[in-house]
Amino acid sequence: MLVSKRLNPVYACVQGGHAVAQYLLDNPQQQWNNEFLIYLYADVDRWKYKLRDKHKTYSAFYEPDLGGALTAIAVEDSGEMFKGLKLVQ
Repeated sequence: MLVSKRLNPVYACVQGGHAVAQYLLDNPQQQWNNEFLIYLYADVDRWKYKLRDKHKTYSAFYEPDLGGALTAIAVEDSGEMFKGLKLVQ
């Protein structure tokens, strides 16, 4: 899960949960096969385009209570491309 680096840890994790739900709604034919949910702080606006350019399947969540701001992205990946991002703690 990529979550906005502007959010506090608790709110970031809630937004990540919304992104997982959105991923499952957007991809009903695909199962979420990860055993773990990893939350990473990121510039989600930038990463949305990066994931698209790399042809990754992902879902973005836009929080209505924050004016429709992009707050989290759910993506299944080995994690290699996210090595430089900070873990939400």
